[in-house]
Amino acid sequence: MDVSLLAWGAVVGAILVMLAVDLFLHRDAHEIKVKEAAIWSGIWVTIGVIAGGVIWAVYGAEFGQQYFAGYVIEKSLAVDNVFVWAIIFSFFAVPREYQHRVLFLGVLGALVFRAIFIAAGSALIASFSFVLYIFALFLIWTGWKMWQTRNSHADPSKSKIVAWWRRRVPTTDEYHGQKLLVRKAGKLMATPLLLVLVMIELTDIVFAIDSIPAIFAVTSEPFLVFAANAFAILGLRAMYFLLADLIHRFIYLKVGLALVLVWVGIKMFLVVDIYKIPTTVSLLVVTTIITVSIVASLRATRGQGRRPIDVGPHGVAPHDAGANDADPHDGDAHDASHSPADGRPPAAPAEPSDDGSGSPSSDGHQPRDAAADGTASHETERSPA
Repeated sequence: MDVSLLAWGAVVGAILVMLAVDLFLHRDAHEIKVKEAAIWSGIWVTIGVIAGGVIWAVYGAEFGQQYFAGYVIEKSLAVDNVFVWAIIFSFFAVPREYQHRVLFLGVLGALVFRAIFIAAGSALIASFSFVLYIFALFLIWTGWKMWQTRNSHADPSKSKIVAWWRRRVPTTDEYHGQKLLVRKAGKLMATPLLLVLVMIELTDIVFAIDSIPAIFAVTSEPFLVFAANAFAILGLRAMYFLLADLIHRFIYLKVGLALVLVWVGIKMFLVVDIYKIPTTVSLLVVTTIITVSIVASLRATRGQGRRPIDVGPHGVAPHDAGANDADPHDGDAHDASHSPADGRPPAAPAEPSDDGSGSPSSDGHQPRDAAADGTASHETERSPA
């Protein structure tokens, strides 16, 4: 595949323009509603499909199918990413109006890190063909681990990163609007929003470790790997706001994702010296697995509405009927989003900052605090350390 610098520039330029438009339209912090998220999801998917159509028209059907296979794989694996984001946002009680800005910055970082990973992966494959065997075995192992841990989820309260941050980085007790850093008493301090951004970035790095090799299983062209990755993750923010409150219904999705990882691992293993599975077959298999897992999930959970993820002191605890029916006067019944995750009393109001606001906090929102002694790592697939 002969890709000119002009083509690379066109893709990168289109991405930058779309990011600039998105940033401009969301320059004021506001809660993203389902309707707005659905519209933006449709826009991002349309852009991704148009990009694939252009590649198909310019470079031929084979490369067009490789792009779409990579796009579908990345988009599918991204749903698991969305679930982890929802857990992180719930754990830190991030106000919904600030979540888009965090995800916007997260996507910027994701594009940079993935470009680096893709370049490194391409160089390794070009120099050492046996790396494909390593990637293949890794994908199969990851798929198996995802199958084994399909009912477990990330628990930020046990994250070593969170524990280290709380000990080492001076952090305010409350959010200060969309600011990541503020000055208090002449001292530069991080806000909890910066920690959330770090967790989001680390999560994406972990996810990229298997999603990028998975795309290399369907195409060896760096241009297609980057384009499929970029156009897929550009729509992650809208997908999050569309699906975050419905993620509890995708009960069989991890089973489908595990099968996809195993399938592309087997395909990559075979393509080295044995047999190259046609791209059309790969695209059909991946699409069928994901479609069946989603349809089966929605049928099994029909009648269930939207509900947010609740991360209590003991990890993920989705709202259930019993919790919603609890007596509000019962001393044990409470909304976990109003108290720290470790059970300590709420932090005192933040002291006046030196950012010129003259108020204790620009929004008054208090995040949940991670347990200061939570140094154990939660063993689950595709979750931050």
